Amino acid sequence: MLNWRIEALHLKLKYTWKISRNASNEKTNFLVQVSDGTFSGFGEAAPNIRYGETPELLLKQYQVLLMAGLSKVRSMEELLELLTEHTPVNSLRFAVESAYLHYFCQHKGIAVHVLLGQEAPHRQATCFSLPIMEVGEVAEFVQKNQLHRFQSLKLKVNREQGLDLVQEVLRVVERPLVIDANEGWHDPDGLMLFLEQLDTRRVLFVEQPMPASHVAAYAHIKDRSPLPIVADESVTDQVEMELIRSQFHGINIKLMKAGGYLNAVRLLKEARRHGLMTMIGCMVETTLGIWSAMQMSGSFDFADLDGYLILEEEPFGLINEKDGLLYLK
Repeated sequence: MLNWRIEALHLKLKYTWKISRNASNEKTNFLVQVSDGTFSGFGEAAPNIRYGETPELLLKQYQVLLMAGLSKVRSMEELLELLTEHTPVNSLRFAVESAYLHYFCQHKGIAVHVLLGQEAPHRQATCFSLPIMEVGEVAEFVQKNQLHRFQSLKLKVNREQGLDLVQEVLRVVERPLVIDANEGWHDPDGLMLFLEQLDTRRVLFVEQPMPASHVAAYAHIKDRSPLPIVADESVTDQVEMELIRSQFHGINIKLMKAGGYLNAVRLLKEARRHGLMTMIGCMVETTLGIWSAMQMSGSFDFADLDGYLILEEEPFGLINEKDGLLYLK
């Protein structure tokens, strides 16, 4: 019989993490562990309120899984059946599935990436994300956080000051830039005006500028946009890839939203088949979550795996970062 446990991780951030829809100074994630007394596996859940995920809900759903027989699971097939019958939110589903998969790999002496059919993890370039801030704060923020060491940056924006922020970041840092609007625009015409003013020589692409519900608007502007548009909030565990392709040029896959390694592998293969640019992203996570993402990151076109770098104290130390490159310890 396996022993399962869950532990809350109260994570303080180095600075206010502000995006178009909210701001926060701390985060509550969860560490899930499974052990047979000799071998152990760990998984991280990073709940996101955008998808109705709260710490309270995760704990309730975890108790449901325990009562439904989680400790009696003897195989990945049995675990997947349990998770289908008592479906938790995606971040908890990932934590449970990845903990068991890590345990299984340790028990059998198999590397995680081998089991997933991915290439071996290697040093991985990541962009670094800047939160929304006052324009006058950009230069100091860049200098304080030594952002010149990253090969590319990602900037959170909103409608009110988006263009001014973009122009200031491009003035201060000579790096390619990704724009992430987190569904901040609701007017396609206003969005097009913003897009047309961006420097297409230095901006790589724009992530999820409008709400996921604006399907027709995305389809309308996709071929008119001067820059590629990449889906983020429009992508969770179940994706109609043909529909996504009609709206976006690329797709951001996050393990916490995919609900597990296995589904993320499936989504990646489907995105490739549909000719979409692929990006692997993250939430605000510890190095456990980022370590997990790096088991697949070599198969993606672009990586945004900086979530642990904004933590005041990181508890696990599974990743090293140097000159904007991530290394497994």
